[in-house]
Amino acid sequence: MAKKAKRGPEETAPELELTGRDVDTMDRLQTLARRVIESAEKHRDPHLDVPSRSLSNAHFNRKKRFIEMGDRTNRRELFNLNQARMYMQTMLAGSGCSRLLRQGKSTSIRGLYYMLKHTIEGTKEETFDDQAESDAVIEDLEVLAGALREELHLYAQTRGSLVGTITFEDSGDTIDASRMGSGGYSIPSIVEPEIIKFKKCDAKFILHVEKDTVWQRFNQDKFWQKHKCILTHGSGQPPRGVRRLLYRMHNELKLPLYCLLDNDPWGYYIYSVLKQGSINLAFESQRMAIPAARYLGLRSIDFDRCELKPNVTIKLNDQDRKRAQQIAKYPWFADKKPWQAEIKKMMDNGFKLEVESLISKDISYVTEVYVPDRLRQGDFLD
Repeated sequence: MAKKAKRGPEETAPELELTGRDVDTMDRLQTLARRVIESAEKHRDPHLDVPSRSLSNAHFNRKKRFIEMGDRTNRRELFNLNQARMYMQTMLAGSGCSRLLRQGKSTSIRGLYYMLKHTIEGTKEETFDDQAESDAVIEDLEVLAGALREELHLYAQTRGSLVGTITFEDSGDTIDASRMGSGGYSIPSIVEPEIIKFKKCDAKFILHVEKDTVWQRFNQDKFWQKHKCILTHGSGQPPRGVRRLLYRMHNELKLPLYCLLDNDPWGYYIYSVLKQGSINLAFESQRMAIPAARYLGLRSIDFDRCELKPNVTIKLNDQDRKRAQQIAKYPWFADKKPWQAEIKKMMDNGFKLEVESLISKDISYVTEVYVPDRLRQGDFLD
């Protein structure tokens, strides 16, 4: 009796017809593969020129008002013993993402690590020693292919929620964000137009708060209902899915974005990333950064303005002061007097303030007084 042929992992699911953006992403991945074949045919050593994701290769475009990646690259060669491992890892990751696209499936970045991890036949060599190796290669693949990891069908941990006067489709399911209860809608990692389709929006603006604890206060007080807005949070530094969704709602629905963050260097940095982009994702700032975002608070002047008591302050440590000095030198803050005054005031105060400190005034002071007053007065930093 004939033995059944063993099926490889790439054959365990049927291929689907590619649609929309997947066609373009697949073509970019196949272009990388074709370069290997072309190099072999021309008897040249295969190589990849990977755009450098370093601070020295990023700059602030003052006209566009966001961080951009420069044109410096690092060459990765197959026949260079110091580079061969990463070269093969990069091509392996491209092959894995190509498989996901063909099968119409997605996986987590950790899932891809396990999908690609194996012992190379005839050796004791592992394709990846740990996930850190895999994650770095995925970031390289993003800049090589000019595609977000979400377009490569990879997602990260879900962090962040949304509630408000907006209705949209998520993978074909209709979501009314005004009827999501106390937990709100959990913002997924992949929020591209093929997944999230906006249907109806009555919101006048977006209010993004730093932490879930503050977001819960706004949700319980139905702030979004009273003020016709969309309320989001990103559990601290917002993940890419949250940033990308904020970008889409701001640009496609023409909604102003206001940020309510802690009065500390970390809050300033979160605002900076939302507004100008980040060094690590400089190659995608044009699809993530929101230069028109506005900083609504908490401000260094609020200790006096809101008549807070000393027991709600948190003393600045050496790391806080060093970080504040670094942020003050960011080119998008350096020539803005209001921001220089804000940071100097915090340093002179010698302490930082969390948004939750406003609870010392009243449990709903932040939702009923602080934010409504700032919005009505147009009192924010840009």
